[in-house]
Parts: sequence; C-alpha cells; structure tokens
Amino acid sequence: MAAYISCPNCAKPVDLQTRYCEHCGVDLVFAAAVVERSVISPTQVPAGVPLAPEILVPRMGDTMLEQAIIQPEQLQLALEYQQKRAEEGHPVLLGQALLELGLVTREALDQVITVQILQLQNALNDANHQLEQRVQERTADLQRALERLSELNQLKSNFIANISHELRTPLTHLKGYLDILVQGGLGTMNPQQLDVLAILQRAEARLERLIEDLIQFSLASRGELNIKLSSFHLADIIRRTLERSGDKAATGAINLSVNLPVDLPQVRADEEKIGWVLSQLVDNALKFTSKGGRVEIGAVLESSLVTLAVTDTGIGIPQERLEEIFEPFHQLDGSATRRFGGTGLGLAMAQRIIEAHGSKINVESVLGLGSRFEFSLPVMKSEAQPTEVAVNHNA
Repeated sequence: MAAYISCPNCAKPVDLQTRYCEHCGVDLVFAAAVVERSVISPTQVPAGVPLAPEILVPRMGDTMLEQAIIQPEQLQLALEYQQKRAEEGHPVLLGQALLELGLVTREALDQVITVQILQLQNALNDANHQLEQRVQERTADLQRALERLSELNQLKSNFIANISHELRTPLTHLKGYLDILVQGGLGTMNPQQLDVLAILQRAEARLERLIEDLIQFSLASRGELNIKLSSFHLADIIRRTLERSGDKAATGAINLSVNLPVDLPQVRADEEKIGWVLSQLVDNALKFTSKGGRVEIGAVLESSLVTLAVTDTGIGIPQERLEEIFEPFHQLDGSATRRFGGTGLGLAMAQRIIEAHGSKINVESVLGLGSRFEFSLPVMKSEAQPTEVAVNHNA
C-alpha cells in the first residue's frame, strides 16, 4: 500500500516514493531540504514564489558574477524583471528571472545551484564536526572538574574526621576535671564558683555535640552511615527530646508543647538517629523563635506512614532560600556578625539520615511567621528483628 504525504507547495497528497509532485510539479527532495533548513535557520521566501532548489542558495547573483556567468548589467536587468513580476503578483526567484530573460541556460543555473548547495553542506558538516569536538572537550573538562571536586570532598571529609577525633581527647580531659570540680573532689566550691563551673559544663557539652556532629557528617560523607532499623514508639524519643530541650525553652520563655494522637502505632526506623534528627529540628526551632513564641512537636497517622513535624513561630525562611538550609557548612546569614551560631551541619546531616530511611524532610515557611519541618516514617506492621543497613550517601 502506497504511503502519502502532503506536498509542501500545494498541500495536495503525493506518493511518498515520488520525486516530483504530480499536481504542481515541485521537486519534493528540494522541498524537504528547504523545510529542514527552515527549522535550522529560517529562510525568508516571498509569498507566492514556487519552491525551487535556488531557495537554498544565498546571494546567487554575486556568485554568478564572480564566476563570470553573467555580467553586472545582466544581473541588474534580471533584478528589475524580478521586481516587475512581483508587482504583477507573480513573483519569481532570480534564477528563474535569468532563465525567462534568456540570460543563462538551465544547465549553467543548475550547476551554480548544485555547487553552492554542496558548499553549504560541507560547511554544515564542518560546523557540526567542530561543534562535536567542542562538546567532547567541554565534557572532558566537566569530567575532570567532577573528579577534582570528588577528591576535594574526600580530603575535606578526611580532614574533618581527623581533626574531630583529635579534639575529642583534650575535650574528654576537660569534661573529666570539670565533673571532679563540680562534685567537690578537689575541695569545696562556693556558690559563685559552682555557677562558673555550670557555665563551663554547658559550653563543654555544646562543644562535644559539635564535634560529634562533625564526626557523624564525615562518616556519612564517606558512605559509612549505618542505619539500624527497629520498632519503637515515637512518644519515647519525643519525651527524651523534651527532657533535653525543656531547660532551653524555659530559659527563652518559649512554649514547647506536644500534640500526638493517643493511638499512634510503632514505627520502623533507627531510633537513635531519628531521636537525633528530632532534637536538631527542635533545637533549631528554639534557636530561631523569640521570647514568648511557640514550638510544637506533632505527629499524624496517614495510611501506613506516620508524619512527624516540628512547628515554630520563629523568624521564618525566605521561599527562594529554602533549599540552602540543607547545604553543609552553610548559614543563611554568613556574616561575621550573625546573630545565630552553629556549624551549618545540623540540617544537612538530618536530611541525610531521613533520606537514608527512604524519606525526606519537607519545609514550609513564611518569613516573619514561622516554619514547619516534617518527615514521614513507615508504620511497623509486624514483628521484626532489628537490622543494620549501611547506606552509601556520599557528599
């Protein structure tokens, strides 16, 4: 069965195997070439001019002058004739005008057109070849840059791991002697001295947490983030978070509350790491919430998932910068005089832990009104033994 297409000149159906349109006589091969070229570089053709190979040839008159096929006065005559035909409503191309005036033969015209088309094709092939070479060179440059970036990330992770472990040793000594002093092992302390020691203990605890964050981040960057799955009640880790963050909330006069359904089922996840993530989210909420504000820990059951959320009435985050908060070592306020401290690792590490559980931390925030951080965990459907999964989560 014959296949038909529409003629690009008269729009009537023609056999796909036919070279010339049986209705208008146009050369279908050249018509297809014109269409192809119009996609790459649109050609302006006057309305009413029949399709012809000459359309593909730019500045054909100049070429014929250079090859001494016509003389300047003949070209001028043909141009005037072409303008006259256009005014009469029957526009023609320059080559057709030269033919009708008997200034060139069909053979000479076809030869010029063929040579020009071949030159255009060669130029296009050369341009494509050069473009392909440039693409290959840029691809190689990007690959080298990616390899270098990977090396730098590895060096960064190794440096963080090494320096964190080195800091742990003197910090352990500081912590030990502070405990001895507070407990009166080196003599009785007066109330003022005990107050100073309490400040030092809080500073030591904060430094210890920062170092632990660095170590955990370096492990995750090297693909050594181990997830130990087990079943547990979210209420347990929420209670521990409240115990840990209650004093901080009270000091800042912030209302820290919990909103949980009574029939919340157990979830399957890494209890220790999910507790760490929840503590990070609550600490962040307290840090960016002013005196008199509210921070709420909530959970809802949705089918086979439990969604845990931390909502605050803090300063909020600009919409265009929401993704930045999960970048390692990044602070939205990076100035030396910034109001809020931190390494910029908490949320980055929290996101990695939640992603290792097959979920994601979602953020909703309104500048000046507060933020909501939430993630989902699977409900524990049946009894299962604890399992440990090593997650490759490179930086």
